[in-house]
Amino acid sequence: MKHEGAPQGAVVPSKDEGAPTEPDGGFGRNRFGGLSGKLLMLTVLFVMLAEVFIYVPSIANYRNTWLMDRLTTAGVAASVLAETSTIAPRLQEELLRTTGALAISLDQGSKRSLIAMSNVPNEVDFVVDMANVTPWSSIVSSFQILTYRGDGLMRVIGLGQMGHTERVDVVLPVDLLQQDMLAFSGRILALSLVISIITASLVYIALQALFIRPLRRMTRSMERFADNPEDASRIISISGRNDEVGDAEHRLAAMEEALSRALQQKQRLADLGLAVSKINHDLRNLLASAQLFLERLEHVPDPTVSRLAPKILATLDRAVGYTQAVMSYGKAQERAPQRRLLALRRVGDDVADVLGLADHDTVTFDNKVPEDIEIDADPEQIFRVLLNLVRNAVQALESEKDETLVRRITLDARREGSCVHVSVSDTGPGIPGNIRKALFKAFHSGSKKGGVGLGLAIVAELLKAHGGSIHLEEDKPGTCFCLEVPDRTS
Repeated sequence: MKHEGAPQGAVVPSKDEGAPTEPDGGFGRNRFGGLSGKLLMLTVLFVMLAEVFIYVPSIANYRNTWLMDRLTTAGVAASVLAETSTIAPRLQEELLRTTGALAISLDQGSKRSLIAMSNVPNEVDFVVDMANVTPWSSIVSSFQILTYRGDGLMRVIGLGQMGHTERVDVVLPVDLLQQDMLAFSGRILALSLVISIITASLVYIALQALFIRPLRRMTRSMERFADNPEDASRIISISGRNDEVGDAEHRLAAMEEALSRALQQKQRLADLGLAVSKINHDLRNLLASAQLFLERLEHVPDPTVSRLAPKILATLDRAVGYTQAVMSYGKAQERAPQRRLLALRRVGDDVADVLGLADHDTVTFDNKVPEDIEIDADPEQIFRVLLNLVRNAVQALESEKDETLVRRITLDARREGSCVHVSVSDTGPGIPGNIRKALFKAFHSGSKKGGVGLGLAIVAELLKAHGGSIHLEEDKPGTCFCLEVPDRTS
C-alpha cells in the first residue's frame, strides 16, 4: 500500500516632416491600454494572487474537515452497532451509503471489529492517519488528490468521536473526495473572480477620479499652452487640491507663467534689437556728419572749441558704444573663443590707453599684474572683459563730486595651478545691495546713470565661454570683481 508523504530617452519628427499627430495627447487613443487600464489589470492580478494564498490553506482545511466528518459519522454509527454481536446487512448498506465508504472498522484497543464492508480491492493508493496530519502534509496531500487520475481508494484512520479512544478505520474512493474538493475550488474561484472584478472596478473608478482625469486635464492644458505660450490666459488654472496632484498643478502653473514671461521678454528684446539696428544705422550717418564738423572746428583757433571738441566726440563715441553693446548682446551667440597665450599686463595697459587713463585728471590706474603672468584666452574677448569692468569703474569714480576722495582703479592677477585669478577693484561707492542679485543679468543697470545694464552681462557670457566665472567680493570697500580663467583642457 502507498502511504501519504511530503512530495515557484528618440527624436520626435516635426509636423512638416510628415509625423502623425495625436489629437488628444494619446490619452483618448486607447483608454484601457493607458495607465488606468494597466492599473485595472494589475489590481485584478494582485487580488487573484491574494486569493491563491487564501485558497491553498482553505483547500487543505476543507480536505481535513471532509475526512473528519466521514470519520465522525462512521465512528458514531460504529460505536452503536458494535454493541450488538451481529449487524444486519441493511444497516451495513445504509451506513456505507451515508458515509460513502467501502469498509468501516472499529479499533477498541484489545478488540477490532469490522462494522461494514463491500467488495474492497487489495490496493489502496492513499493512507491518512489524522493523528499525524500537519499543515504542510495537508496541503501536499490536497494537491495530490486534486491532480489524481484513476479509480483508487484511500484509507483514513482517526478518532471517531471526541473524548473516545476508539479509532475508526474507513476506506473511501478517492474520486469522492476529489469531486467535492473540485466543487469547492470552483466556488472559491468564482468568488475570487467576483471579488477581483468588484475591487478592480472600485480601484479603477477611484484612480480615474483622483489621478487619471487630473493628469489628462494637465496634459490638455500643456497642449493648449504650447500652441501659444505667450498668452497668459492659457496658463493652467489651479484646482485647489492639497495633495501631490495639486502640487504638480502649482508647479506647472509657475513654470508656464515663468515661460510666458520669458518669451514675452525675448519678444521685446527681439523688437528692441530691430529698433536698435535701425537707430545704429542712422546714428552712424549722424556721426559721419559730426566728424566732418569736428574736422572743421579743429582749425578754428579758439581755445574753447579746442577744449570742447574732444569731449563732444567722446560723448558720441560713448553713445555708439552703448548701441553696439546692445547689438552685440542681441546676437544668437558669441563666437567660440580663439585662445592664445597672452601677457595679461600688456592687455591691462592697452585697456588703460583706450580709456585715456594714463593722463586722466582725477582717476589713477594701477596695473599690479606681474610681468610673468600669462593668460590662456581669446585676445579680443579678454580685452572686452577688462574694458567693460575698467570703464564701469571709471564712470563710477567720475560721478563722485567730492575732490578729496581717492579715485583709483587697481588691476591685479595671480596664477594658481592651471587657473588665472584676476581682480579689478576701485575706490568708488560700491554697488547697492538691492541690485547685486541681478548684477550679471541683462538690462539690470548698476549705479552709474544712463547705463543700459549690458556690460556685466557680456562679461559673464564671455568668461563662461572660456570655462571661467566672475563674482563680486562682498567684504571689500568700493567695488572688486574677481575673475577666474582656467587654461584649456585640451
